[in-house]
Parts: sequence; C-alpha cells; structure tokens
Amino acid sequence: MDDKVKKIAIGADHAGFQMKERIKGFLEKLNYQIADFGTFSDDSVDYPDIANPLSDAVHLKNFEFGILICGSGNGMAITANKFANVRAAICWSEEITKLARMHNNANIMALPARFITIDRAIRFTDLFLSTAFEGGRHQIRVDKILKKEKHL
Repeated sequence: MDDKVKKIAIGADHAGFQMKERIKGFLEKLNYQIADFGTFSDDSVDYPDIANPLSDAVHLKNFEFGILICGSGNGMAITANKFANVRAAICWSEEITKLARMHNNANIMALPARFITIDRAIRFTDLFLSTAFEGGRHQIRVDKILKKEKHL
C-alpha cells in the first residue's frame, strides 16, 4: 500500500460480530482508518441493515474497499451487489479471494463466518487488500457488468 490514508468500511451481522472485531484489530495494526457500520454486539440484526449503508458508501467512493461478514456471506453479497460500482465477492479460500481482486476487481469482500476460522478470515483480508486488479481483458469484462436497465 502507498502512503495515502488507508480507509476501509467494515460491517457484520450477529453471526459475524466476533470475526469483525478481530479483523478490525488486524487492520488497526496496519494503520487503517476503519468505519464500523455495525453491528456492535451478538444480538440478532438483519444483515441488509448493515450491508445497505456500507455498500452505498463504497458506491459513492467514500471507501475504496469494504468487508461484510454474515453467517454464509451470501446475504451480505447479494445485498451489496444491488449497488452500482459495487462488486462484492464471497471469499472462502485463498484462491477465490485472490481471483476476486485480480479478475473481478471486487471492492467488497463478503466473509462466511460460520464456515471459516477467524485466522483464515484475517488471511483472506490481507490477501484481498494486497492483491492488485490485473486490468486488461478483465477490465473489459468488469465494464460490462453495469448495464442500463432494459424493459422486456
């Protein structure tokens, strides 16, 4: 990473709360400025209440990257991908995490808290933030993601 201020948005539902807190600690050691979109306890919450404002902030380019965590990663990713300029990928292995950045230019990582360890989540976070987008033929494909709405 370069010397510019590193800012990241993070959020989780109740299933991902503990993982979120540990990832925040990891990011703080790397001198990231963290915007925590919640939740702030293990109490049950609805994942869209976290994913929507975080994804909107990434859509508006207030943050280059976001991390969303729920039980499976699916609910957060589905919600996040409703926003223009957001490419959320469920990251559950090192290879998937790297490819999400290299080929898809993913800007939100969705983690499945019930299926990976906290140590693996931290490793995937490090990979996600340190892997560059390859551009080239992949940029052409990413450019095709956002299409104008058509009425059939």
